Amino acid sequence: MILLVLLFIAVPIVEIYVIIQVGQAIGALWTIALLVADSILGSALMRAQGRAAWRRFNDAIGVGRVPGREVVDGALVIFGGALLLTPGFVTDIFGLAFLLPPTRAVIRRLLVRRFTGRIRVSGPPPHGGAAGFDVDGTASEVDPRALP
Repeated sequence: MILLVLLFIAVPIVEIYVIIQVGQAIGALWTIALLVADSILGSALMRAQGRAAWRRFNDAIGVGRVPGREVVDGALVIFGGALLLTPGFVTDIFGLAFLLPPTRAVIRRLLVRRFTGRIRVSGPPPHGGAAGFDVDGTASEVDPRALP
């Protein structure tokens, strides 16, 4: 509930405040031009990083490795692109953090550390038993009695 309040009320208020402050500092037309340029550059960066993430995903599949890291990267690229296309400077900063590879790697490690053990992906049984894979791609055994 509090997250929804932040997303739909607090973030737009902060964005409007920052846009007004920037507009007062550099002028309304320059602010609009900066927001438009930011969206155009952000969409180009999202396309390039999305293609790179897709290529790494296909490479992982091609060598028979579970693409856990690549899936998380793809989700972060999509989320970062959405933030960059949203008008505003604050969301653009977060969007860039999700799109740039060095900061995306840090965010991915934080997410994996936070959610490891909670997210499981089904995979083929390695030795006739049931198995699952954690989000980081490491295999983990599953009790066959726990399966539906």
